[in-house]
Amino acid sequence: MKRLAAGTELDGFRIGACLHAGGMAHIYEVTYADERAAPFAMVMKVPRMTAGDGAENIVGFEVEHQILQVLHGTHVPRFVAAGDLVNLPYLVMEHVQGLTLQQVLDAHTHHRSRATVSEMARLGAAIARAAHSLHQQNTCHLDLKPANVLLHPDGHAVLLDFGLSCHAHYPDLLAEELRKAVGSPAWIAPEQVVGVRGDPRSDIFAIGVMLYELATGELPFGNPQTSGGMRQRLWMDPTPPRRLRDDLPEWLQEVVLRCLEPEAAKRYPSAAHLAFDLEHPEQVKVTKRGKQLQGTPFFTHFKRWLKAAGMHYQPSPLPSQQIDEVPILMVAVPNHEASDATLYSLRQAVARSLGIRPGARLAVVTVISPNLSSTSEHDKSETTLHRQYRTMLQQWTQPLDLDDHQTSYHVLEASDVAQAIVRYAEGNNVSMIVMGAATHGLQMQRFVATVPIKVAMAAPCTVILVKQDVPFEFLGTLNDE
Repeated sequence: MKRLAAGTELDGFRIGACLHAGGMAHIYEVTYADERAAPFAMVMKVPRMTAGDGAENIVGFEVEHQILQVLHGTHVPRFVAAGDLVNLPYLVMEHVQGLTLQQVLDAHTHHRSRATVSEMARLGAAIARAAHSLHQQNTCHLDLKPANVLLHPDGHAVLLDFGLSCHAHYPDLLAEELRKAVGSPAWIAPEQVVGVRGDPRSDIFAIGVMLYELATGELPFGNPQTSGGMRQRLWMDPTPPRRLRDDLPEWLQEVVLRCLEPEAAKRYPSAAHLAFDLEHPEQVKVTKRGKQLQGTPFFTHFKRWLKAAGMHYQPSPLPSQQIDEVPILMVAVPNHEASDATLYSLRQAVARSLGIRPGARLAVVTVISPNLSSTSEHDKSETTLHRQYRTMLQQWTQPLDLDDHQTSYHVLEASDVAQAIVRYAEGNNVSMIVMGAATHGLQMQRFVATVPIKVAMAAPCTVILVKQDVPFEFLGTLNDE
């Protein structure tokens, strides 16, 4: 494809400098030809269309054109315009500033350094949040890799290049027209290798590959160029990262290897769950997976190979539906002026919510006043108070059956309880908040909003307000729990 000259006018746009000339497309700076100001900087992406290029380029252009128009939010570039396939196909979109993750990796390689644990957790959480935003919009990226992740200066991640993506409400052009596995070999998930598309956990696998590379400087499965080489990840585990880098904590290896599980069902159920663990490392439950230093034994790999040979991957539900089925559920537990009956009713509501949502994560939260702690009194130190309230939360959950649910405990310090609860829910992609309803002072509530009302009005998710409702026969036994 001939490069467009700077100054060329095309459909009301003026071509500027060529920012990137890759194997799939050229990217140019553009402005409006009539000199009017644009609301943001823009780029034009023009796909390669030479005689030797495969159908992927054109099909990928159609896919990206289709999907980019319906995506929204801070984690994707804003769509502006598109050109006709007959004349010259192009996409004009927002030019987002920042470094790609590939540039970050290249900088570490150049300086012979490794990403710190805090840097890996921060970057991984940002990418997981971006992926979660896509999945909520029923879109799977399916080509997540360092070159397609842009790190905005304010810390959030922007995902690029949707040419291999899949939207649940649109025809999957790649599956229909090419009928073969497509993706970047180093980052492609096992189910993609056998042609299954549309599972959001495929993006989680790719994030795991990127975290592994950040941690070790190596790719977990190399960069195979044959279908046979890619198929190995259906049964093979990578070398444990801690064997390659001994300063990695066990919790981080637990997270990375869980992302890289060959079976999608054994990975994180959603990108929100992954972001949660990366942002709360102290809450990560470390299993044998996080402790191991030796690779998986040959016999285990052999059994997996036999299983993979006859495995038939089933399409997953809609990404948004899958998120709803395994939500992050938050319960706000009061720590003062709460009767046993109130705590009982709240616990019963949580039990019912978890009972119909296998695999849901439970975040048990309480909010304390900053004035409670003291720097001079040991028994009122911040550390001591947090331990006391955390223990209280653990005791509150004891009657619950939490075997199938990851559970974490959080003590927040804030003078505004409602605001603290809402901010926690926003920051951790909480799908549902369970908290007690204010049942006293109903007349006063007409004039002064209570904490539950404030939360219900401002929360970014569903809020269940639990009214105290205890059967008479249980009143005498509450103190025994």
